[in-house]
Amino acid sequence: MLLGVDTGGTFTDFVLFDGKTLRLHKRLSTPHAPEQAILLGIQDMGLNPEQLSIIHGSTVATNAALEKKGVRTAFITNHGHGDMLTIGRQARPELYNLQPEAISPPVPAELCLETGGRIAANGELLEPLTEQDLQQLQQQLQQLKPEAVAINLLFSFIDDRAEKAIEAVIPEGIFVSRSSEILPEYKEYERGITTWLNAWIGPLMERYLNRLGSRLPQTPIAVMQSSGGSIAAGQAGRHAVRMLLSGPAGGLAGARFIGHLAGHELLLTFDMGGTSTDVALIDGELRLTNEGHIGPYPVAVPMVDMHTIGAGGGSIAYVDAGGLLQVGPESAGADPGPACYGRGGSQATVTDANLVLGRLRADAFLGGKMQLEVTAAHDAVSTLAQQLGLGVEETAAGIIRLANEHMSQALRVISIQRGMDPKGFTLMPFGGAGGLHVCALAEALGMEQALVPIQGGVLSAFGMLVARRSRELSQTIANQLDQIDTSKLETEFQSLEDKALAALNSEGINNEQVTLRRSLDLRYRGQAFSLNIPWQKLESCAETFQQSHEQRYGHRLQQPVELVNIRLHAHGPAQQIEIPVLEQQAFAADTIQTANLYGIEKTVAILEREKLPAGQRIDGPALITETVATTFIDSGWQCQVDNYGNLLLKRES
Repeated sequence: MLLGVDTGGTFTDFVLFDGKTLRLHKRLSTPHAPEQAILLGIQDMGLNPEQLSIIHGSTVATNAALEKKGVRTAFITNHGHGDMLTIGRQARPELYNLQPEAISPPVPAELCLETGGRIAANGELLEPLTEQDLQQLQQQLQQLKPEAVAINLLFSFIDDRAEKAIEAVIPEGIFVSRSSEILPEYKEYERGITTWLNAWIGPLMERYLNRLGSRLPQTPIAVMQSSGGSIAAGQAGRHAVRMLLSGPAGGLAGARFIGHLAGHELLLTFDMGGTSTDVALIDGELRLTNEGHIGPYPVAVPMVDMHTIGAGGGSIAYVDAGGLLQVGPESAGADPGPACYGRGGSQATVTDANLVLGRLRADAFLGGKMQLEVTAAHDAVSTLAQQLGLGVEETAAGIIRLANEHMSQALRVISIQRGMDPKGFTLMPFGGAGGLHVCALAEALGMEQALVPIQGGVLSAFGMLVARRSRELSQTIANQLDQIDTSKLETEFQSLEDKALAALNSEGINNEQVTLRRSLDLRYRGQAFSLNIPWQKLESCAETFQQSHEQRYGHRLQQPVELVNIRLHAHGPAQQIEIPVLEQQAFAADTIQTANLYGIEKTVAILEREKLPAGQRIDGPALITETVATTFIDSGWQCQVDNYGNLLLKRES
């Protein structure tokens, strides 16, 4: 049996596929020890771990990076470049601030070590790596006693022998991250930060996976990567930097699967959980980027292209010094959580506002397993209302409008600012809170339709089930495109393919089961950024790049096109997951309840999603409740249930 697990900031979600049916579960996360929520969830569901295969989306790497709680890490580079990570790109977050707040360097000066082994951009040896250099490094590491070491020599992607020689003399028991293995690409700062991040959080990831594995010794465990594919847990710790968007990547994998099933390939998604909202655009395939960030740090390994904001169900509302209502980015998290959870929280959150407005039903949360406290939510919002001089419901509505504005702006960033008109896409909400805001966000973006997926409240966990085992490999080969030796390019691609096949073979996937996809990073000569183009004939690649550049930036240039990197995506076969088709049955109209909600003139119908048959039409306003989420269909919207139970929402013309 396959069990998908997504560990979020507030809830840990479970989706079990037993070969025929899907079973869902949700429980509060245990941030201090994430594996405890997983073990308790397996126990709640009455499952035998020996009969499971787990695919896991982990927040361990993400939280460690955001909270700056990595291990003591030494950074080794060439002479004269020890402050490489401190200087960075010299970008200032506040350009005109004459007294900016001091920012601590990623690596303290005493842990930045310099050595020989420098080569030039053409591979020429400029300074050898001597035995004396290696002995000195050993002595320094013995004195500094780091838990991890990051090695980042200039142009090591051309010749990695010096980095390997350094790795060979590092004392046993120290976690080693080598840039020529982690990211063999140009840009020494981005490569260095990525390599350092991998070393900084790698031991934490390894220890977490070892703890989980020791509690589930007979259970195969895989971990979701930021690129939307999975990797065996035994290999994941060595590549922790590739897990930074582990959970959100699972959501996009699930969204793509459901969208394809429902006949909607162009999707604008927003994953609204308890702590944050992740927005992304899917154009048939998941879009990847090598320009992602985690906190202030650039992460140049492939990850799903998404934009994240601190607006979730647990986002705290407050009145600022100027007397204005604000929402987020601080979250109430899982403990104590929103006031209505009854766990000691007293500050008003988006979840509390939805409960005050009646859009969340106190007795229907988690299928009735968790009773929400309406009085506590009312009191929390009332505190803000008194500060603002407004009514409680009016204040709650203001909280919702502000949260919607934050999310709609994020959706514009990922679509309109990328040259994409959202009107041509279907809006897909997921996460526990997504369905409550879908109609308002669609209207803000001028969109005409939305798709609320089945299992939407746990779609990230569902996405773990449909994710394929995969590897993303790259290599810098900088040259003008019309001067490239095609045979040399073929040799380099073949080298990447051999590495990918060997890695997937180690996970039990045969070569015949692997799909390989090549691509190129291209740019105009003189540019600093590139666009990724599918591999084809070189002349065709150049024209495709010109078209992509014009769509993205609105113009072409009369400049030669350069090749920067070659990339290889390799993935194994997809899991055969089948969504059961709804049985044809008559709709039981006597199951409909009604309620009067603030700001809505009509009586609002309340329906249970599990009882809706295929083809059922619902006119807004209406609330559709389910075990793991609630969907609010606003006035002026119609809903149609498809054969799989997805809700297709259309705006009335």
